[in-house]
Amino acid sequence: MKDIVWKIKSFKELSSQELYAILKVRQEVFIVEQTCFYLDADSYDQKALHLWAEKEGQIVAYCRIFNEGIKYPETSIGRVLTHPSARNLSLGKTLMSFALQAIETQFKTRKCRISAQDYLLKFYSSFGFTDTGKKYLEDDIPHTEMVRN
Repeated sequence: MKDIVWKIKSFKELSSQELYAILKVRQEVFIVEQTCFYLDADSYDQKALHLWAEKEGQIVAYCRIFNEGIKYPETSIGRVLTHPSARNLSLGKTLMSFALQAIETQFKTRKCRISAQDYLLKFYSSFGFTDTGKKYLEDDIPHTEMVRN
């Protein structure tokens, strides 16, 4: 897709406009669409790499990536989303491929842990993640911890 622009930046590299757009899309998907009332600004953004896709100046896919020892002993990926307007473009697959590539390039490891919403277990399994057996409710949404070695 030639009209999609991919970006990856540390927190310090983000412009105020980019940070605003990231927070806005996360709120649109996780708070408004999924009706989960939680504090999204959790003091981890400053420690993350931010990976996103833009189409016509709007963020249409996003995740944040952490080095080992920040969220889990392994590297991790979180706040994975595709904007509702772009869910038919297979951006989630590209996003995860780029995120895993960034982990291997930036952090020199394949090990990664995620907290997956249960309806996405098959999706994450396709990237080599396996169910750890740790299941829990987060904001009334069933989640499973998954790991990739």
